This record gives sequence, C-alpha cells and structure tokens, in this order.
Amino acid sequence: MALPLAGKTAIVTGAGSGINLAFTRLLLSRQCNVLLADLALRPEAEDLVNVHSSRTKLSNGRAVFQHTDVRDWTHLDRCFERARDEFGGREVDVVCPGAGIYEPPFSSFWHPPGSPPSCDPVDGSRYASLDINLTHPIRMTQLAIQHFLSASSTPPSRKSIIHISSIAGQFTPLPAPIYNATKHAINGFVRTLAPLDKRLGIRVTCVAPGVIKTPLWTDHPDKMRLLSRDDEWVAPEAVADVMAALVSEAEIEVHASGAEEFGEGKKVGVQGGMVVEVAKGRRRVVRSFMDPGPLAVGGNTASNMPAEEEMILESLERGEV
Repeated sequence: MALPLAGKTAIVTGAGSGINLAFTRLLLSRQCNVLLADLALRPEAEDLVNVHSSRTKLSNGRAVFQHTDVRDWTHLDRCFERARDEFGGREVDVVCPGAGIYEPPFSSFWHPPGSPPSCDPVDGSRYASLDINLTHPIRMTQLAIQHFLSASSTPPSRKSIIHISSIAGQFTPLPAPIYNATKHAINGFVRTLAPLDKRLGIRVTCVAPGVIKTPLWTDHPDKMRLLSRDDEWVAPEAVADVMAALVSEAEIEVHASGAEEFGEGKKVGVQGGMVVEVAKGRRRVVRSFMDPGPLAVGGNTASNMPAEEEMILESLERGEV
C-alpha cells in the first residue's frame, strides 16, 4: 500500500549532510515536513532549512533543525516532541535513523580505547561507533513504533521507518570490523520487523548503498585511499530515490533480486523487511538466504581495499595494535 508524502511529517537523523540531506531535500520537494536531527548542518543543509523554514510552508513542506546527539536517548525522544510542536501537532509518519559513521579513527577497532587517536575511554564500556551506527537506530525505531501506536488517527494511518545499511552488510572487509558488524546487524534488525507491515501498517525497510559521494568519504583521506581512479561513485540522490520509494510506493523498480537479474529492470512489490542494494545505475533486492553478495558493478568497488588489509596485517605482525 502506498503512503503519499504530501502533508506528512518525517524525522531524519544525520540530515545535515550526505544521503540523509538528499533524502530530506526529496521529502520537502514532495511537500513533506521534515525535522532535521543532527549535531550541525553543513552550509547546503542550512540553506535548505532557510528556504523551507517559514510556518506558512506547513502545507508545502517545512524544515526545522533540531540539535541532536544520537548517542543521547533523551535527544532522540525530544525529536518527536519537537516535530509535534513545530508541525501543528501532526503525527510523525516517517522516521529515518540515518546518522552514521564509517569506522573513524576516534572509534575504530584498530585503535583500541585508550590508545590515540581513539576517543573511546577505557572505562567507558562502549564504542561510539556502535552507539551511533547500531544502538541509535534501534532505539529510534523503538521510539517510532511507540509513537505510531499511540497516534489518534482513525483509521490508523500507515507509517514507515527507513534504515541505511551498506554493501558492507553483505561482505567483510578487514579495515572496518565495527562498521561491518553494525551493517550486518541493521540488515537482520530490519528483517526481524517485517511482520509489522501487514499486521500494524508499519513498514520497516532498508537501503544498502555502495560507495556514495558524501563527506563520509570525501572529508576523510584515510577512507579516500581505499579508492582508485577506476572506482565509481553512487550519487546520494540515487539512494534518496530508493528510500522514497521504499517509504511511499507499493512497488519499486530493481535490476536484480538475489542472483536473478532483470536486465533493464522490473517492478517488485515493496514489503516490510526489504533490503535494497543501490549501486551506480543498478538496484538489487538483497535476499536473506543464499544471497550472492553485491553486484560487481560501478559504485560497489573499493579497489585499494586489499592493500589496506595488508597494511593492517603487517602492523599486527609487528605488534603495533
């Protein structure tokens, strides 16, 4: 069943840049109100909020920024309160717990707590990478379901939660163990909640992008060295298009499902628990069992990954980790 976005309300964490900003821009273009939850906004996100900040735009898509540290559960709960206050008491219809980090030096398996440049304290009993990439989307989903079920609309309106995984949730490159673990976990988490769709009208789905041209990569030389000149980018707008389809459409066009390929594309029904891989110009439904792994196409490759793995193994042999 489709969920028209016009007049609806969405919360997007990590909306200050990258995929989540592209998704926010698309939601606003479809007259959906959006609360952008992030630590800060990049200039392009600030411009977007300024254009869509007027209360007179409530019926045409209004944007509001909420300073949010997704590691703090009180901040996550506050997003729902602020959305109701800012958007005329309207129910929240779409939630995207999209904020994430890619194995940064300050919280990396290869930089243990207490050893620079790690900022994870030895006595903290937690990794920031896990808090941001896994605990936050789980808690945000839990809060969303609570708010959805307490809504007063009659009959109950359909709701949607869209997660961001990665092709790293299908394979296991050595340089990013914590990141890989969180993306495998997100895939499993989303699939676990598949029954909510038919029973409660709450659709929980997921995109699994390849290498996306966002600050998550371009602002970090340690990540850029994983790529060669032959590797291609996926545009964040391409991922946002798939996210919007998973949220609002009854069907989505894909080019493969598991190992089965469809040439120029085929429309398949959208259902809760669906994970869709997004490469450059290609989309594939990721199967729960016997899946062949990411398509060997542009946007899904990081050609210098083997060299990075060799560097890590050599440092381990020297006892440097």
